Amino acid sequence: MQIAKEATIGGIDWIEAGTPLIKSEGMDAIRKLKNSFPDRTILADMKTVDTGAMEVEMAAKAGADIIILLGSADDSTILDSIRSARKYGVKLMADLLCAQDPIARAQELEKLGIDHINVHTGIDQQMMGKDPMDILKHIVDKVNIPVAIAGGIDAKTGAQAVQSGADIIIVGGNITRSDNVTESARAIRKSVDSPIDVTISKTSIDEEIHQLLMSVSTPNISDAMHRKGAMRNIRSMVKGKKMVGRAITVQTFAGDWAKTVEAIDIADPGDVIVIYNGSDHVAPWGGLATLSCLNKGIGGVVIDGAVRDIDEIKQLDLPVFASSSVPNAGEPKGFGEINAEITCGAQAVKPGDYIIGDDNGVVVVPGERAYEIARRAKEVEKTEKRLYEEIRKGSTLSEILNLKKWEKH
Repeated sequence: MQIAKEATIGGIDWIEAGTPLIKSEGMDAIRKLKNSFPDRTILADMKTVDTGAMEVEMAAKAGADIIILLGSADDSTILDSIRSARKYGVKLMADLLCAQDPIARAQELEKLGIDHINVHTGIDQQMMGKDPMDILKHIVDKVNIPVAIAGGIDAKTGAQAVQSGADIIIVGGNITRSDNVTESARAIRKSVDSPIDVTISKTSIDEEIHQLLMSVSTPNISDAMHRKGAMRNIRSMVKGKKMVGRAITVQTFAGDWAKTVEAIDIADPGDVIVIYNGSDHVAPWGGLATLSCLNKGIGGVVIDGAVRDIDEIKQLDLPVFASSSVPNAGEPKGFGEINAEITCGAQAVKPGDYIIGDDNGVVVVPGERAYEIARRAKEVEKTEKRLYEEIRKGSTLSEILNLKKWEKH
């Protein structure tokens, strides 16, 4: 309710009760929104796939003006929903989420009598890199009813959607999870009203992953991985340094530093050298190796084991993470492997995995899931910023999360 109030000040037109909210609070969520915002169009995202007439009636009587069905529902459900909608004077929007052939299905839904089409990429799909913009223009060209777009929309993509012909811009997390809802709503309102003024640039997937991971904390990333991925007993040797890069792995033996420094020559700029040394008492790494890394543009170093020359390393200012610091080094005997799968800090690390370190510690993100986890971590960060703002205004964490209500039974 508070988010809706702040968003209306920022210029939003409609308010949607999303599916998780309806599952949590039922039709009462729609009733309260309608009573509090009688001048706004209220959407109920029922995602109806069966019992169409019944669910449309429930939402309509609760105060919804537009009710959202799944476009992949059987035609019998769509038709019965339409009959119920006409009976109660509400409109229907069909969500193309997971439709096998969204363009063909949009045309069929229009013929059946649906009022609006929603080109929607779900949250889980967004995390995997899917984008509703990919098919928006094709659907706009094929139907004559208003087309909405939803799925990770922000100020830039909102403007792009308008330019591609979208009539309705549905924004979720970029408003609801903002620490300043009103300003976020204003920014998107401005972009969709004047889309030609918005500069749209495209970055590569690798660049986007790096930018996202640099913008979030290791706790955000661990949360996005369901509290997994954190290395044990590995801490920052250079406080205040953030590190993001792909792993170059080194398996060596206590104090044997030959393979660790040879890895510097193999690594590309931005890579992170990850070492299993097996000893907290003999160092395979020190100041000279760190200086060599700076010459190559290496992103950082992680050692399951000891490091030495801490004063030099701090002056060189390269991110270095280790389990201990000692004065003594071993000898370059040459045992071990470079770019084999290793265990570091009790975490499996493969060459090419993303390694992220900050003052909290180090987390490992599997390379094949890097984009998904980076996106999910950004959503975690947004949620935490919103919670922080609520606490700053005087609430407690327990009150905001309603912990007693949601404790496991």
